[in-house]
Amino acid sequence: MEDLQEFKKKNNNGNRKRKSQSHSNTGNTDRRSNTLTFPLLMAAALSHSHTNTNTRTVVKDCLTKFLSHPIQPHEATCILSLCPLLLRSKSPHIATLTAQFVGAVSLLSFEMNHQVGSDFHTLKALISLIPTSRKAVSMAACDGLLDICSTCLGRQRLLHFSALETLMFAFLEVQGSSTLISLSTGDDVNIASLRIGFQKGKLPVLLLNAAIILINTCNIEQLRKIPSKLSECFSVSLKEVWREAHKKMINSDILGAGQGGNLYFSNITISDLAESIFRLSINVDQFPALISSNIVERRIFWSSEDDFKHFILNRWEVLPCVVRRFSSASLEVDEIFTSFMQSLCFKDSFPSVLSSILQDLISCLPIDSDELDILNFLMEVRNKLGCPLINEQDIRVLRTDNQFKQEVHFFQENSDSCHVKTPHVLCLDDMLKCQEAYNDGYTVALRGMEFRFERVALIVDRLASIFGQPSAGANMYLTPPNSQGLARHYDDHCVFVCQIFGSKQWKIFSQPNGQLPRLYDPCNILNNETIENTRDCYNFFLNEGDVLYIPRGCPHEACTHYDKQDGSVGFSLHLTLGVEVEPPFEWEGFMHIALFCWNRTQHHCHPSLKSLSGILNVMSTRLLHIVIGLISNSDPAFRKACLVASASLQSNTNSWLDQCQRTIFYYLINKISQESRFQEALKSVEAAIERNEDPFLQIKWLRYLNQERESVEGRDWDLVWDVGSTEIKDIFAVYVEYKEMAERLFMDVKSKFCNEVSYDDVTANYKLLHEKYEEVRKQYMNGIDLLPVSKIEEEEEEEEEEEEEEEEEE
Repeated sequence: MEDLQEFKKKNNNGNRKRKSQSHSNTGNTDRRSNTLTFPLLMAAALSHSHTNTNTRTVVKDCLTKFLSHPIQPHEATCILSLCPLLLRSKSPHIATLTAQFVGAVSLLSFEMNHQVGSDFHTLKALISLIPTSRKAVSMAACDGLLDICSTCLGRQRLLHFSALETLMFAFLEVQGSSTLISLSTGDDVNIASLRIGFQKGKLPVLLLNAAIILINTCNIEQLRKIPSKLSECFSVSLKEVWREAHKKMINSDILGAGQGGNLYFSNITISDLAESIFRLSINVDQFPALISSNIVERRIFWSSEDDFKHFILNRWEVLPCVVRRFSSASLEVDEIFTSFMQSLCFKDSFPSVLSSILQDLISCLPIDSDELDILNFLMEVRNKLGCPLINEQDIRVLRTDNQFKQEVHFFQENSDSCHVKTPHVLCLDDMLKCQEAYNDGYTVALRGMEFRFERVALIVDRLASIFGQPSAGANMYLTPPNSQGLARHYDDHCVFVCQIFGSKQWKIFSQPNGQLPRLYDPCNILNNETIENTRDCYNFFLNEGDVLYIPRGCPHEACTHYDKQDGSVGFSLHLTLGVEVEPPFEWEGFMHIALFCWNRTQHHCHPSLKSLSGILNVMSTRLLHIVIGLISNSDPAFRKACLVASASLQSNTNSWLDQCQRTIFYYLINKISQESRFQEALKSVEAAIERNEDPFLQIKWLRYLNQERESVEGRDWDLVWDVGSTEIKDIFAVYVEYKEMAERLFMDVKSKFCNEVSYDDVTANYKLLHEKYEEVRKQYMNGIDLLPVSKIEEEEEEEEEEEEEEEEEE
């Protein structure tokens, strides 16, 4: 149950006032019941006669007197039965007063809110008053809906009766041609909590407030039921408000509490607005004009399938290499970065548009790697949505000190405090300082370019599909002449460096220990002397159009030079396209899925978990998962990216890539069969339990494979991944007590799994999990794009349309 008093306080802040609902004595209540209820009942019975002025007067007077005193629940119940009739009255005053009464009753208590929300006829009648030419009636009705929204049940009932669609239609009809807004800190200085004040009529803002509340209540299915055209038009209106609010934030044009007396301050905050845009964009197809995977392959890799095959078999996750720009490449292939290059408007001198580009961007909050519920992600970040760029999260301004080979970060170095401000949200002054920093030799690095430029998003989407991963990313690095940005480091993901402007010198070392780093694991860079002594070092000089591949785990560094004789521009701008391999989509993940699926087929022979044999069976299978993890720590093949979901395999199951994946699978099965160490796995689990850790935490994502299956009685046959640490200790204690019997059963489970598991069966489940991850990543991609395209891109599109119209006229 929600705190209705808190909701009252929040929604009465400056715009929606309610009388204090104090209690009166019983005698007064009885007297009011006699003097008000019966006249209302009589007047309601006669209200069908629209010409009866006296009747309407009696009803109006009774409602006015009723609202002027504290409302008692037992009285409200009597009057509620008349509300559907009174709300449909031809008298605007009666309809308005009745709507106010419904709202006031909704705020009395959770029980009364439930009663109003359960009254089908009252809700339908109240909603029908929204799209009306009688402004006062619509405002009262909207105010009443906001009161009903004070509880989750009330919001769900309004959604059930299509109140959201009605509110959205009404807002689009009454909104003005322009949106003039201001921001206020209110009681909170958090940027995402800034309240939005409107310089327009009260009705549009009430409609917008109610619509935003209901949109932010919807689940995925409810969002999908909103008519697509309505959702699209409403999103456009929200983005108009968003653009104005964003300008105010960037310019720090924010009013203090109590300022802006001529404004109507709603309860809409920056985060509320951003969340609504996010939700309405979740199901929108942002990329209707997909780029062919073949085009991306030919531009980023080589021009033929044989070249791509050579790359996968000999370079992928092993060795760096460079692909030079071919002058003979087709126009279609050569121009996949053209629109992005043009949108930046960079010339042969300093990119003076840098600050204007930064002003149009927002913070792209990171999503957890194992997050498969986009609304759960929203719940966690809703108070941070809509912020401008955040230092060290979205943007880094840094350089490497040549003497000490250490990174120097501009905003930390220039901070007033020795402590880093967290988070440091960039304002306009900071963005102008980025240009100054660039002049002083600092590199400007922008994360999440796939969220900021449509063309980059298309390329990244195709790149992810080529390697069978749910998503990929893109960062941009702008480095001035004679400078080095990042210090020597390695990445936990493979990158393709696409040189857009200028040139850059790269130095890449082979992987120091031959083991691929895991995504999100700490990147403990070795000292420079150790790296210099590795057996291989590669030097590449990139010119415009070249693409450099760097496997994950390979230490590297890059710097710019300025040679006036060669006529180069001196600075460098490049994109790094990162292929991030989530844990389920490594080959180790594939083997965990294989064991999980095989074990699920064995449920008919699993005894109850309450029996000794049942405990031994479940723990033996779990222990085999531990074994797979231990083997992967020594065999690099387990950590390589699994390409089973690659786009190349979808169209041709008999391709060389398919045969390659099958070969790897049976190699890994053989490793598990030969190198499973019972005692080693047992000690690993025991050590984790002693540290009070969950030994199976790293494979909790396996539970997603079982979400859509019907539950089996007891669920004893399945791997129940959500048990508590106490239960794990108890089960493990029994397992250790019967160690000899457990070891025999473990070896039996291992042998049966290795002999019976089917590659094709595992592939089907693997692709199912891949689709779940891919769906959430696309929902995130669609939602985080609050501004539809870059401002510069938008202006160029308008210019192109004008040119086309002129050509048609000629």
